Order: sequence, then C-alpha cells, then structure tokens
Amino acid sequence: MKLLLKIIGGFLASILLVVVLLFIFDYDYILKGIQVVYFQGHKTAYIDDYTEFENRVIESGENFEEWPLSKDYNTATATERLQEINEELETVAFLIIKNDSIWYENYTPGYGVDSKTNSFSMAKSITVALLGKAIKDGYIKSLDQPVGDFLPKFNKKKQADLTVGDLAAMSSGLNWDEDYYNPFSQTAKAYFGDDIRKEALSLKVVDEPGKSFKYLSGNTILLGMVIEKATGQELSTYLSDSFWKPLGMKEDAFWQLDSEESGMEKAYCCIASNARDFARFGKLFKDHGKWNGEQLLDSEFVATATKQRFEDSPQYGYGFWLSDYNGKEIFCMRGILGQYVIVIPEDDLIIVRLGHQLIRREEGEKHAKDFFIYIDEAYKMLANDSKTTS
Repeated sequence: MKLLLKIIGGFLASILLVVVLLFIFDYDYILKGIQVVYFQGHKTAYIDDYTEFENRVIESGENFEEWPLSKDYNTATATERLQEINEELETVAFLIIKNDSIWYENYTPGYGVDSKTNSFSMAKSITVALLGKAIKDGYIKSLDQPVGDFLPKFNKKKQADLTVGDLAAMSSGLNWDEDYYNPFSQTAKAYFGDDIRKEALSLKVVDEPGKSFKYLSGNTILLGMVIEKATGQELSTYLSDSFWKPLGMKEDAFWQLDSEESGMEKAYCCIASNARDFARFGKLFKDHGKWNGEQLLDSEFVATATKQRFEDSPQYGYGFWLSDYNGKEIFCMRGILGQYVIVIPEDDLIIVRLGHQLIRREEGEKHAKDFFIYIDEAYKMLANDSKTTS
C-alpha cells in the first residue's frame, strides 16, 4: 500500500511540475487544448468546438432572405462516388446551388439547414471581404496602404514596407510558424491561447514583403487588427452591419474570441454558421460584389481578390483559393477539415461542403483531392439530371 501511495504521489507531483512549467514558459494554453480536444474525445480541433470557447454574436437582421429552391430541388441523387466520399470523410452538409437556386441539398443525421459548424479558415476569405468593405467605406485607402499606419510597431525598417494587401495575399514575409500539429507552434497558441493580439504583435518581417506567397494565419490576425483599428469597431459588429444583415442571413452566427478579457475575434478562423449562409459569400463574389442591386463591395476589389497575385503561385489571390480545373476559372473559400464554398462563375455554380475530415494534401499539391472530387461529382449529377429531364 505504501508503495502504491508513493507511486501515485510521484505521478501527481510530476503532473503538477508539468503544469507549473507550462505556466512559467507561457505554454499554459496547451491545457485549454487538452480540455477542449482530448477531454471531448477528439484528436484535433473539430467542427462543433465553438461551444467550448468565448464567442461574439454576428447579428442577422430582420430582412431575412430565403434561398430560392430550384424547380428540380433534390430530384437528383448523389453519385455513388459522392456518397462514398461523403461517408468516408463524414460530410455533414453538401449543397449544389445552380443559377442562384438550391438544386441539391443533403445533411447527415444530427445536422440540418440551421446547424452551425466551424468555418475554420473560410473565415480568412470573410476577413478579406471586410478589408474590401473597409476600403469601400473609406476607412482604409487601398490594398497598398502600409500596415504601420494602423499598427505603429510596423513602421520601422523592413516592416514599413508591409501593406494590408500583403497580409490579404499571404505575402507578408512574417516569421509565423504555420504548424497545425505541433502544440508549441504559434498556430496552436492562436487557437487555444488568450491573447492573439500579443502573439501577432510579436511577429517580425524577416523576408521582403509583397514578393511571394506563403500561407500564414498570422497574416489574417494582423489584418483583423488593422480592420479593428481602422473602423473603430469589433470585427463581429462590422461583419454584421457590412454583410450578415445586407445579405439577408437567416441566422445569427458566432465568431470565436481568444478570451473574454482580450476579446478579439480569431480573424483567421472560426465563424460558426450554416451551409446556406456561408454560400451567400460565394454568390456575393460571383456577382462581382453586388447583392439585390446594391454594390456591397467594389467590383474591382472582387476581381482582384479572385485572381492570382503571383505568377508562381496561381492557387491564391487575396483571401481566396484559385484553380483552373478542367479549364474553368474557380475560386473558393477553404477550411482545414474540408470546409468549402466552391464558386464556378461561368457555369453559375456554387458547391458547399462542410464536414469532419478531408483528404490531406500531399507535398506539392495545391488543392486536396476531395476538392476535385466534389466538383467532378457535382457536374456528373447535373449532367445525369439533364439527361433524365430532356
């Protein structure tokens, strides 16, 4: 018995030492990660985790607009391949919107039209949309305005060359560690920590800004801080007034905060909303920034955001992922677990997929394989339906 008590005592002492060291070296956010992820039976961040964090409401307005349903709504069935991939990757929502009407819609049991799930990095596209709105509203001069005009820390030496457009286009040259699986990385700290402003302001420009693409979540955190400073508003409030209400979103949404004390939205991530409301951003950009006849975003900004900035990085514009798959110009919003709003303007087509998993990209791949599968199978469904009704 004494030996057992000694072993238990030693074990508890070891745990206490680890906890103390985590606090001493500013890694105590790992404890939050353990609580949110592992204690909930997961191995990584998950689509329903917004309830484990502080959130700020993105208010919808009184003028709710229902998505029109196609006359052929849900008359088509998913292809065998789409059914397989959706089961394999645990898709919870899949929509095909054709000619601005919902043509196909499917939800897994436990999820439905109003179910909120985590956007993950689709929020980067939304934050860039807020940048476009801030430029249109006159809070920010242009994509070329220096970040240092809003965050004085970036006024010196090489840092002074950093522009808001560089942040949006992932070409900042910042020393951010974009590692999703290392618990000691800046990305993990941003997700589970309690002061992302402090984390972002610790960054330094180590490579010349505006020269090449490198995907860094820290860019979008700084961009969110710029928008906050420029507008004098919380990001959720500005998003509500700029888009959630004008686009006729059905539901309030939630944007995760780093903490109740600091209270900054995770600009790079984590808007909890539903598939139909996420799809409205696809339609807004497909329609060159216009909604119900009102120009919410400058059409030139939309065109810039959805075209590549760098010749050697054709997969990214400003906040949007790009592809020329099958000779079509495609842009999309993308999240780490296979969240997609895929827009193919020439065919007036929007594909939305939300779910638990994706096919991991292999080295050198610009898009994951599931991205192409969703596109291929959507076109097959449309073609099959066309044959059936002709």
